[in-house]
Amino acid sequence: MIQAEVTRDDDEAAGAGERFRIPAALRSLGHKNYRLFYGGQLISLTGTWMQIVAQSWLVYRLTGSAATLGLVAFAGQMPGFLLAPLGGAAADTFSRHRILITTQALAMLLAFALAVLTLTGTVAVWHVYVLAALLGVVNAFDIPSRQAFVADLVGREDLVNAIALNSSMINGARLVGPAIAGLLVATIGEGWCFFVNGLSYIAVIAGLSRMRVARQVMAAERRSPIRRIVEGFSFVGRTGPIRALIILLGLVSLFGMPYTMLMPVFADRILHVGAGGLGMLLGAAGVGALGAALLLVARRGVRGMGRLVAFSSAGFGASLVLFSQLQDFRLAVVVLVVVGFSMIIQIASSNTLVQAMSPDALRGRVMAVYSMMFLGMAPLGALLAGWLAERVGAANTVALGGAGCILSALIFSLCLPALRREARKLLVADGGGGIVAEPGR
Repeated sequence: MIQAEVTRDDDEAAGAGERFRIPAALRSLGHKNYRLFYGGQLISLTGTWMQIVAQSWLVYRLTGSAATLGLVAFAGQMPGFLLAPLGGAAADTFSRHRILITTQALAMLLAFALAVLTLTGTVAVWHVYVLAALLGVVNAFDIPSRQAFVADLVGREDLVNAIALNSSMINGARLVGPAIAGLLVATIGEGWCFFVNGLSYIAVIAGLSRMRVARQVMAAERRSPIRRIVEGFSFVGRTGPIRALIILLGLVSLFGMPYTMLMPVFADRILHVGAGGLGMLLGAAGVGALGAALLLVARRGVRGMGRLVAFSSAGFGASLVLFSQLQDFRLAVVVLVVVGFSMIIQIASSNTLVQAMSPDALRGRVMAVYSMMFLGMAPLGALLAGWLAERVGAANTVALGGAGCILSALIFSLCLPALRREARKLLVADGGGGIVAEPGR
């Protein structure tokens, strides 16, 4: 097990000089290693969003089937659900830095493989299934390490800010990536989007390679990987606030997240805007998500985040119900801004609260459970949504998912007072680390 991992750089050791000159909302960027991580991820995630849009359009172009879109999403995300516990155990046992370099290199190779198949005109749907599943395996190890690595880079005192900045990075990429993908798909085809995504991984690998990370101090670990995995699940299971946040995240992921998988159907059959319009629809959600992330950047603590999680989950569901009933493209774009805003408020706030209440020694395994629910329930939801869309239509499917999000948020709200008391105790017991207590108020 990892006892300590020092990732602070020399200019931080010099004192508060550099940190003082950085605006409070960007204080995590005072850590050199975090700056390298942030810059590389911003470029790489832009490429990732390009591939997400291009891949969904490629599958829809090849098959014209909403059910197949759901099956591809299932194939890509289910390995993350099944293997995330192993990824979490690895993140708490081995160097997270080295794990991330390895996973990013593997993801780059998979992107190039899909690019070659598409550009040579030999791609078939089964190729997409296989490559999506392999990427899911890679993500099962990448995501827990990446989530826990953020705390290693900035320490607990800047954790809230770093998670919010991460959300701004992800959603800045989500804004730019789909827009570029829509243009490229409409003009020169999906293959070049996959190729650009492959190139984008060079940035994050270069950033990780430039980090000066102290050698980890490893404790003797005689327990089997299974026992370490069980330890992580046991902690989540007996810790009420973390358990409730992760369950709510899973339900919202199951009911609400499949709307993105059905976007090609909305773009083609309901709104009649084609591939270019698809990029604009997903980009609109990215605008809202980026706005939410920038709003959270200004926060210095977790006070009020429990209530924020409840309100944003309900808002996400309500805006999905409204979007599903629209047939005007401009109105749909406006509502999707609200969808993206409320979605990221819920995800980022849940992430912050879970990490704030998790001990360092268990962080990777706790974030693996978080990833299982976030990424693992989505493929089940995509599978169900694809099946439903073939029978009751994409609009009704999204509306039903939105209603499920609203109901889940209501149940969480009713439990919130009791969860708040226990969360307060967890934060005090863990020393706070500069994180403001009382997360539910």
